[in-house]
Amino acid sequence: MSRPAYLLELGQVPYREAWDLQRSLAGAVSQGAVPDTVILLEHPPVVTLGRRTDEQAELHIPETTEIDVVETDRGGKSTYHGPGQLVAYPILDLNRHGRDVKQYVRSLEEALIRTIAPFGLEGERLDGLTGVWLTGPPRKIASIGVHVSRWITTHGYALNVDLDPAPFTDWITACGLEDATFTTIAREAGREVSLDEVRPQAAAAIGEVFGLELEPLPADAGAGLWPQPVHAGLST
Repeated sequence: MSRPAYLLELGQVPYREAWDLQRSLAGAVSQGAVPDTVILLEHPPVVTLGRRTDEQAELHIPETTEIDVVETDRGGKSTYHGPGQLVAYPILDLNRHGRDVKQYVRSLEEALIRTIAPFGLEGERLDGLTGVWLTGPPRKIASIGVHVSRWITTHGYALNVDLDPAPFTDWITACGLEDATFTTIAREAGREVSLDEVRPQAAAAIGEVFGLELEPLPADAGAGLWPQPVHAGLST
């Protein structure tokens, strides 16, 4: 039986604002003020650093490139976010989904595999690596980095829909992976693919995997739960 949950679909949101939103919602979910909530959005160009990032080895951003670099509390190493990438932040209480962080990450991978399947893509897991890949040869299409505090999750996954993947290798050694190839749904499908096309698939897959009945959150439902600039950018 599915549990009621909220779906918050945003447009492009600066990374730090989205992080503030996650923390606000995590507190609300922890206190039982709101149910599990899934955020779908995209970010302006930004490089984020996970707790295991080796900055000296992973960052080689050209001096002429103006881009935010943000240290976060998520797991993993460095990654790149930008327009054309769908980012999902599930704010879930793992007391309701099994107190198993590794299984939670596997479930996110499963949601990603289901999300890209309708585009004719067969996502796979690679032993010892987090995220979702296409193989023959291996190309990474989605990255995962999570934070869990008192069994409440923040951060989540980033799915490359239709963007230039060059920053993953030209600006950073993304995920600490030397010689890795990064790809997108659009590149693999051989056509333009919009986030509007992928977003419903992503929401449906997360709902199926975690047993959530996602209800789109009205724009005026969250007053006081997150920063006003983000609230003002809600789309219904």
